Amino acid sequence: MNDKKKMVVLTGAGISAESGLKTFRDSEDGLWNGYDIEDVATPNAWRKNPQLVLDFYNYRRAEVVKAQPNAAHLGLVALEEWFDVTIITQNIDDLHERAGSSNVLHLHGEILKMRSEHDSDLMYPIVGDIQLGDRAEDGAQLRPHIVWFGEAVPMIELAADITSIADVFVVMGTSLQVYPAAGLLHYTQADIPTFVVDKKLPPVSGLSNLVQIEAPATVGIVQLTQQLQALM
Repeated sequence: MNDKKKMVVLTGAGISAESGLKTFRDSEDGLWNGYDIEDVATPNAWRKNPQLVLDFYNYRRAEVVKAQPNAAHLGLVALEEWFDVTIITQNIDDLHERAGSSNVLHLHGEILKMRSEHDSDLMYPIVGDIQLGDRAEDGAQLRPHIVWFGEAVPMIELAADITSIADVFVVMGTSLQVYPAAGLLHYTQADIPTFVVDKKLPPVSGLSNLVQIEAPATVGIVQLTQQLQALM
């Protein structure tokens, strides 16, 4: 029987940034590695220029493969010794899994998977790059398994259910500006311990049991673990 307290951790781009993966909010010119987001990360972009979209995600996938989990990823794994930890991540990389986290829910898809552009249930692991002309079983072009801007977030209801039964809620490495993910904070039970860890703390209000740690994830994980010792 698992009598550990349930900890839910919402992670964002900030935790992966320390592994060398670029974030949206680090961009000062509205571009991401030279790409305009409207041209590569929307359904309209896919319809307009699928080759450009594939090039962008093939490049990003190569960057993810080269990246390694950092101390923040590993620190969250270590917390599984004392807590029943579920990671809800906005990130499309697999760094949580490679670090060893047992339960990871990806809100915005996974860059190491591809699916039919017509049937989201036809999903496959990616080996190498996706090319134009690569087809799923239904004959449709394969696309990255990514939730683009303007698309529904199919895992958000499950994420909300998981959040609603948390004994402890942690936000790490996210600006809390991307919805519906940012709204998960409001699905927690009243008065549970809530921790927000980020190098630039986002505005958070209406929580009576809130601890804020202004630090990069790799530093904040140490402070977070110290704070959590009182709850173990």
